[in-house]
Amino acid sequence: MQNETSETGTSVRDAVIEALKTVYDPEIPVDIYELGLIYAVEVDGGAVQIRMTLTSPMCPVAETLPPEVEAKARAVPGVADVNLELVWEPPWNPGMMSDAARLELGMD
Repeated sequence: MQNETSETGTSVRDAVIEALKTVYDPEIPVDIYELGLIYAVEVDGGAVQIRMTLTSPMCPVAETLPPEVEAKARAVPGVADVNLELVWEPPWNPGMMSDAARLELGMD
């Protein structure tokens, strides 16, 4: 997969990741990228493949969060198509959070 460059000089992959950092789980004051819910972002031309999970299969935002992620990625300049794959393996756990997320949640 290539990491195409957008008109702003930022890679499309980096721009998609920045867009995903604007999506929050409404119950946790940390964005989904820092929470570790995004497992992969791959770009091939204008096609973006995102592999993500939720904190649990019973997550109350299971119906709304994936479409929001897809819409945010699709809005990035240079993105023509988004394929979002919601996966449950490996299961999410708090150890997948970034250091910044841990600090924000007082888990340091």
